[in-house]
Amino acid sequence: MAAGRLDALEQQALRRRLAATARSDDGVAARDGRVLTSFCCNDYLGLSQHPAVKQAAHQAIDAFGAGAGASRLVTGNHPLYEDLERRLAALKETEAALVFGSGYLANLAIPPALAGTGDLIVADELVHASMHAGIRASRAEVRFFPHNDADACGRVLADERASFRHCLIMTEGVFSMDGDCAPLAALSEIADARDAWLMTDDAHGLGVLGEGRGSAAAAGVSDRVPLQMGTLSKAVGSYGGYLCASRAVIDLMINRARSLIYATGLPPAAVAASSAALDLVANDRRLVAAPMEKASRFCAALGLPEPESPIVPLIVGAAERALDASAALAEQGFLVTAIRPPTVPDGTARLRFTFQATHKDEDVDRLAAAVRETGLAG
Repeated sequence: MAAGRLDALEQQALRRRLAATARSDDGVAARDGRVLTSFCCNDYLGLSQHPAVKQAAHQAIDAFGAGAGASRLVTGNHPLYEDLERRLAALKETEAALVFGSGYLANLAIPPALAGTGDLIVADELVHASMHAGIRASRAEVRFFPHNDADACGRVLADERASFRHCLIMTEGVFSMDGDCAPLAALSEIADARDAWLMTDDAHGLGVLGEGRGSAAAAGVSDRVPLQMGTLSKAVGSYGGYLCASRAVIDLMINRARSLIYATGLPPAAVAASSAALDLVANDRRLVAAPMEKASRFCAALGLPEPESPIVPLIVGAAERALDASAALAEQGFLVTAIRPPTVPDGTARLRFTFQATHKDEDVDRLAAAVRETGLAG
């Protein structure tokens, strides 16, 4: 059965394979014997390689060991968590924060802890797979609205909100495969008017938008998004997920979030690294502005619209064409992964370019020239 399914994926150019990749501190990746300039990594600020972040991780290992030993509710809640959660809440301007083992685990736990049978979840049709998993686990009724169509979301709530006890609106702050931002101001208005919670997945907004505070801050609605979820594995450069919310919501999660209660805590090094990285995010304005500057430079060189985030997709359609385009760029020294279904809808396979603070302007210019030569843009 497994072999047959793999053959079917191969025929559709949808089979995936792991490739050993060694990353360095200058945006370079070594893969398959090649040294490539990477434009597909989510380490937007290069903090996974920052000396202060690595030093914090080393010190945490020396002080607390390599692993957590148990779940946070048993013995895995080492003292470093308190500092990290305080920093997250301060950056997001919420009462409290809670760190999970990963962004996926956070999204898997939050909807079922807040919504269930007799409740309604209304979500953007392009939300991340982890949000879909959490929605399914909640057993709430679910309605999806067309991507970034706040009016459509409003119509759903106008028609159906009164029939349900609680309502949760779910979206991404920055959509990971499209790079566009959710209409958070409009969704906040709808949530307020219809007595609904608004939850954002800000995995790709934290550290790069709103002076580092994320998509809600960029939209001017930090105080109107009561559930701000995100990850520590992208711009923060470490690992883990989080929810920033009211003290009452965080306390409820500690008691009801299954992927927190039944999962071993993060290694101390990951928690300490995240705290050190957040200190840089909060205090280095030039650093957090750099990824957007690089993305804008790339788009200007190719005559593309001004980007909304450091993620710039070029949709090519067929999966085979995306693979061919990725291979062509690799021949010119660039690592840009082909994104194919089911990660994106059928017929929208693409190259997804991501820009880091550590990218040199000349490398961005060379990439734009290589993209132009492939005929993908410009």
